[in-house]
Amino acid sequence: MRIALKVDVDTLRGYLEGVPRLLRLMDRRGIRGSFFFSFGPDNSGKAVRRIFRKGFISKMVRTNAPGTYGLKTMMYGTLLPAPMIVPSDPSILKEVAKSGQDTGIHSWDHVKWQDRLDHLSESEIESLLRKAGNMYRKVLGTPSLCCAAPAWKTNLASLSVQDRMGLLYASDSRGKTPFLPSLRGRVFRTPQIPTTLPTMDEILGRDGCTADNVNDIYMSLLTEGLNVHTVHAEMEGMSMLSKLDEFVKRAKSDGTEFVTLKEEAEKLNKEELPICEMNQGEIPGRAGAVSLQGREVDNLEDRGRSGRT
Repeated sequence: MRIALKVDVDTLRGYLEGVPRLLRLMDRRGIRGSFFFSFGPDNSGKAVRRIFRKGFISKMVRTNAPGTYGLKTMMYGTLLPAPMIVPSDPSILKEVAKSGQDTGIHSWDHVKWQDRLDHLSESEIESLLRKAGNMYRKVLGTPSLCCAAPAWKTNLASLSVQDRMGLLYASDSRGKTPFLPSLRGRVFRTPQIPTTLPTMDEILGRDGCTADNVNDIYMSLLTEGLNVHTVHAEMEGMSMLSKLDEFVKRAKSDGTEFVTLKEEAEKLNKEELPICEMNQGEIPGRAGAVSLQGREVDNLEDRGRSGRT
């Protein structure tokens, strides 16, 4: 049994405060994870536009959003100017990479991607990814080999751009096993390694889940093979840090191996990966649709479209 901790960094506060704490936890426990950074402006305050989405308000209440993100963060981009995230202190990104963690692109502007992806042209989507990629290279001196879409949001254009970037892998979806995505008759070359477990903000406060028993629930959901657990610098890196520490300790005591997504991606054989539809759908505890691993597509015509022989 293997667990890959996928760390999404969405905000300035998560970057400045949550990431260093997560790094210390991983160092103390002798594990590595995969960190995905939002590089550009923190426009978290603009998320208020989601107020009419089904489940948004209940999620904010369940997860104590003001306490999790901070009132200042919730005003960025509206009442307060949107600060730049990674440029505020590039040394944090450098330290994560130096420590041997897997690092990649989450976004340039997290809120813009999450809320407006389907309204952006392919060139606008490419510009957002290239901006993040250019800053990644500027700070670390090497190109990013992976990305993870904000809020698991993808479309035909974003998958096309990823293929042109020549990534080793992407983690943009929710599902069960690595796959090559198929959308509208096209098969894409960039392998998807999906998140397999629910996030903490999706389950806390629902169906009897509390901070006291959340790790019991997570332990019960682990399966043989690869489990991908997405955590957030703003939650598990801060108020729920002790719960993540407890989870890691329990999993290690059961003999579970912690791996990075890069390690898993390097073992993949694209010729043997299933081709699966990339669907859009809702999942319990999250407001709005996400990208979901769908049914397997397995015929010669579809395989030919991916450029595979």
